Amino acid sequence: MTTPTPSPTTQPTPLFPAGPPRPAPGRRRWLIAGLVALLVVVAAAVAVRWTRDGDSGPLAGRPRVTDARAGLSYGIPDGWKHDAAKDKDLIGAFSSQISSVQAGATADTGATVLAGRAGQVVPRADLGRTTEAVARSNAEFFFPDRPAALEDSHDTVVDGRPAHTAVLRIKSDEGTARLQLTVVTVDGERTSFLLGLTTGAVDPAVTEDVEAVLAGATVD
Repeated sequence: MTTPTPSPTTQPTPLFPAGPPRPAPGRRRWLIAGLVALLVVVAAAVAVRWTRDGDSGPLAGRPRVTDARAGLSYGIPDGWKHDAAKDKDLIGAFSSQISSVQAGATADTGATVLAGRAGQVVPRADLGRTTEAVARSNAEFFFPDRPAALEDSHDTVVDGRPAHTAVLRIKSDEGTARLQLTVVTVDGERTSFLLGLTTGAVDPAVTEDVEAVLAGATVD
């Protein structure tokens, strides 16, 4: 059985539960409750615009997506694309997305970066624990019943704001998938995130692109 490329428009993605879960059968009941709470947030309008400033690293001079709801701006690497119309179809806490246009890619390979806003503010002291937990819950939903190993977890900053990054490796039929999540406290009322996913036999340069996008993000 093959593992399809993760689709944030067709699969539930429980990010940042906004409160204690309601009782429900099954081991995912608290995730489902969090998803319901987040769907309320998604109803807000999302503004995405293009600009070319803000990066001083590998993506300097590249077009950028500015996600007004998340309060984040991030670069679009060469060979990637952004479709503002498709952003409207994203579910859960996601509000914008860019995808790699890799030659020879199939339904089982690819890369994407998604941005969004959490359903609740995450205190600075809880950023590490929350980032790791959310990364694992996303790995479970995007790659159900696949073993996921924590490869890296460290404090960082996004445009001077406190943040945390966690990286997971997930074994699949096509090889090893990679999930990288950065959670940032944008301000006292908002916590947002960038989620990078690569699946299948992706060119290592594409993984470098994902890392560059997350590292070069700015607060808008």
